This record gives sequence, C-alpha cells and structure tokens, in this order.
Amino acid sequence: MSSKPPSTLSTSRETILVVDDEASLRRILETRLSMSGYSVISTNDGENALALFRKINPDLILLDVMMPKLDGYGVCQEIRQESDVPIIMLTALGDVSDRITGLELGADDYVIKPFAPKELEARIRSVLRRVDKVNINQGIPYSGVILIGGIHIDLNKRQVFKNNERVRLTGMEFSLLELLISKAGEPFSRASILQDVWGYTPERHVDTRVVDVHISRLRAKLENDPSNPDLILTARGTGYLFQKFSES
Repeated sequence: MSSKPPSTLSTSRETILVVDDEASLRRILETRLSMSGYSVISTNDGENALALFRKINPDLILLDVMMPKLDGYGVCQEIRQESDVPIIMLTALGDVSDRITGLELGADDYVIKPFAPKELEARIRSVLRRVDKVNINQGIPYSGVILIGGIHIDLNKRQVFKNNERVRLTGMEFSLLELLISKAGEPFSRASILQDVWGYTPERHVDTRVVDVHISRLRAKLENDPSNPDLILTARGTGYLFQKFSES
C-alpha cells in the first residue's frame, strides 16, 4: 500500500472519505478539500462507502443521508459497531427529527444542504482538532486520572472504563466529557458547550440539539440508570454539569 503523499499545508495529510450520490457535490468537495491539504476519496453509495472505510481507514467521513443501496443512517450505524472515526452527516432533510437521527446513531455533527463550503471546512477542522486533542487544561487533577464510582476516566490516554470494562467513546463524546469534568460541579450552557467542543456558535436554536444528543449518548454509556443520572446532571434552565468529585 502506498503511503499518503506529503502536503504543503500539514505534516501528516489526513484522509477524508466523501460519501454522496450527487456527482457535482462530490467534485466540489474533492477540489476544495484537496486544496485545503486533505487526501480525499469519494464514492456514491453506502455499500461502497463501507468497503472503502475498511480499506483506507479514513480520518473523517462526510456522509450523505439519502443514497442508493444503503442510506447514510445505515452506514453510520455499521461504522459505529467497529470504529470511532469522526462522522459529519450531510443532510437535505428539513425535519429536525431526521437530522437528530444521525446524531443518535453516532454521528459527531451534521451540516444542512445547501451549505457554504467554508462552513463545512470549518466544521471539519473543528472536529479533527477536538479528536486530536491530547488533554484539556485547567481544573483537572494533575494525574489526569479520575475515579468516581465504578467509572475510571484516564484523560491522558483518552480512555474510559466502567466496572473495569473499556467504554468506547467517539472523539467528540470524550471531548464533551472532558469539558464537563474540567469544571465539575459548575453548569455549562448548551451554547457554550457547542462553542467549546464543536467550535461554532449556534445560528439557530436547533443546533443545540447536537449537545443534547451527545449528552444522551454519554449517559447511555456511563450511567447505571441513564434516565436518572448520577454523573452528568441537567442544570435546569442552563445546560449540563458533571457531578462534583473529590480528588483521591
């Protein structure tokens, strides 16, 4: 297998898999993303997307919802069974519930068609930056290891264990958890979480649902009773907070 060609814009060229059945959009994305320094592979249907994903191991996937053979929801669901690779859904669906479905299946973010290429490029940079982030900053015990109940969180290795079993988190899920832990006991608004973790300010109220769905996903993976959480709490009228803990 040949190595990835060097990029003048980055030391290690990241690979993006573009999955969309609209040929003109694929060409635009291939051109724009290549000019931004990414290596781009594209395909027009869900079945080919899964085959390419397993073959090239991309750094990020842009995934259309409406496609032949296997739609974007099905592709996202399949990929999440075996990988935490960042996924940004591309959707023309107008219904909010349709957009949220992709997030509930494990997507990291979504962009609504038609979109400005610059907006998509900003989302890509933000997601990749958060996934590559090694640690967060203030407010965390120096060891970087937190034990609370049966949960073991290693912020240095970006790993979480529940009752000694590894819990698979996506990069964005871990970054969200890391942010909440950085100021445990203090509430974060949905808007501030969206800005700190996803890197953009919500233009419309619906965008904050990205946060709500990721919180639900974290609770489902970490809480003993997700409907009555002990760790990730809702701050009424504000947003969310992580239960305050004492350093051991």
